[in-house]
Amino acid sequence: MGRRPQPDIKDRLLDACADHALAHGLPDRLEPLVTATGTSARMLIYHFGTRDALLRAVLGRARRRQLDTFGDLLRVRPGEPYTVTLDRAWTSITGSDGRPYLRMFSQLHPSAVRQLWPDFRRTATTDWLGPIEDGLRSIGRPELATLVLAVIRGLLMDLDATGDTTRTDRAFRDFLATLERLPSSGDRT
Repeated sequence: MGRRPQPDIKDRLLDACADHALAHGLPDRLEPLVTATGTSARMLIYHFGTRDALLRAVLGRARRRQLDTFGDLLRVRPGEPYTVTLDRAWTSITGSDGRPYLRMFSQLHPSAVRQLWPDFRRTATTDWLGPIEDGLRSIGRPELATLVLAVIRGLLMDLDATGDTTRTDRAFRDFLATLERLPSSGDRT
């Protein structure tokens, strides 16, 4: 008689693997994850089936954490202009809370992502559109969600490439100031 699946153990292993990947990047070998979890490669494979299935699960867990953490930051807050909400979200995403996600996801080689999670790039873009569109609806400009997301993603790529937080922060705040000056959709003729 074989062992029964133990979801609580698998979940703890997955959390430890995701913690490691966020701190050090997604490894291309199992050994760093073995060390991070304090278990064996055999046990990781037992719980996840294959190395790729484990890495796919790690990506998924890290992505879920990112969505949970930053999705809440993008939600409309009564009485707060949405540009203030966006500014706070930017500060968190580019700060110490967000850097592990930015580092891990930016270091992924496109061919590895296609193999592990074929629709990752599309999903990693479109899953932010809904919350941003909802927020922009509060200022009468939901149609600008793609533009706002493109500016955020572009500045994140710039920050990753240059490390120049001062310049990218200033550029984002200049963009927000421009956004504040735009009339709402209903005000345009």
